[in-house]
Amino acid sequence: MTVVIARTSSPEGQAALTSGIEEARRRNEDLLVFNLEGTQLDPDTGSLEGIPATFRLPDARNRDAVGELLDAVEQVQASAIVVGVKHRSPVGKLLLGSAAQQILLEANVPVIAVKPPRA
Repeated sequence: MTVVIARTSSPEGQAALTSGIEEARRRNEDLLVFNLEGTQLDPDTGSLEGIPATFRLPDARNRDAVGELLDAVEQVQASAIVVGVKHRSPVGKLLLGSAAQQILLEANVPVIAVKPPRA
C-alpha cells in the first residue's frame, strides 16, 4: 500500500512531508507525494530518505486539486493521507474553509493531520 502526502511549499506542507516519510517508514510502504499547489517541488520519481516515492501534480485545467488528490488516493489504494494544518483559533476553524479541512471531511482512508512547530 501507499502513504499519500498532501504537499505544499508552506511550513505546513513541510511538516506533512516530514511526518509522511516517518509514517511510510513505520508502515513499510511507498509514498505518493501530491503537490496541491500544482508546481513542481520535487522530481517525478525517485525516493525520499530511501523510501520509494512517486510525485504528482493536479491537472492545471482542473480547479479542484483536493478532488484530484482524493481520486489519486483511490487509484493507489492508499492506507493513509498525511496533511499539514495551520494553527487556527476556534472561530477561524468555524468560519474559514481549507484544503486540509476538505481532505479531513471527504477522505475514505485515515487522515493524519500535523502542525509545524511554532516559531
